[in-house]
Amino acid sequence: MRPERWPRSLAIFIGSAAFFFLNHTHFQSSEILWLISRLSLIFLLTWAISTANYVINEIADAPYDRHHPTKKHRPLLQGKIRKGPFLCLGSLLILGSLAISWLCFSKPFFISLLALLIAGFIYNIKPVRTKDIPFIDSISESANNPIRFLIGWFAFAPTHYFPPLSLLLCWWSFGNFLMVAKRLSEFRFLKDKAGDYRLSLKRYSQRSLFFGIGISAGVFFITYFVFALDFDFPSFLYLSPFVLFYFFLFFKKTLQEKEVMEEPELLLRQPIFALYTLLLAAAFFIAFLLDTAK
Repeated sequence: MRPERWPRSLAIFIGSAAFFFLNHTHFQSSEILWLISRLSLIFLLTWAISTANYVINEIADAPYDRHHPTKKHRPLLQGKIRKGPFLCLGSLLILGSLAISWLCFSKPFFISLLALLIAGFIYNIKPVRTKDIPFIDSISESANNPIRFLIGWFAFAPTHYFPPLSLLLCWWSFGNFLMVAKRLSEFRFLKDKAGDYRLSLKRYSQRSLFFGIGISAGVFFITYFVFALDFDFPSFLYLSPFVLFYFFLFFKKTLQEKEVMEEPELLLRQPIFALYTLLLAAAFFIAFLLDTAK
């Protein structure tokens, strides 16, 4: 059930924060207890769908995880759990989450939550299984970023009020940068066994992966600048060199051959990543306050 990945569901709060930042009156007119309870509920609903996707991933990836140095020790492969009850657990999480979201939230919220589930099916299950297709694998996996953003956004936004496209593309491209970087790390570290663990790695090359990383970073900064200019956030432009350095920290980690690059949420356990992330988040918050106070 991947408890180490549960913090990924916190990404929905970025969508909620973006909505309130761009629409101050909605935040000012909301009661704090109502906000906290609603945020807690959407986190639990997102966690349930994400965890169900991990159940699906665990079962679908079992034949390939045997070739990974650490994933081969997962409980399903070791025979410590049975597939049937495990799948039933995932199904209950799906049904419960979708039922509550249908009853308590707007239609766009329900569709966004359903999209997160469908994205997991498309990524993991044949005959599509985008996980096995070069570059489509990272594109489809990082689609979870804007989907989670939309979940957080539509938890509070009116039905027909959509977030800026530039912001969604920016958030997606950052996730794609991380996923392609992780592919490069796997390609370099696993070497000859890389294709046995992840089929898409058989058709990657180190050059194509470097190219994918560069394209993802380029799309991020283009959409980042478009968003900052469209919404008149000049301070965001001044922070761009610090964002570039953040990308550099992840890229440097990718090139360390002693191990496969960890999942982003695990990297945040390292002091340098955690501290820099907090400082960068604080800088953006202050920049936003300065820009909106003009």
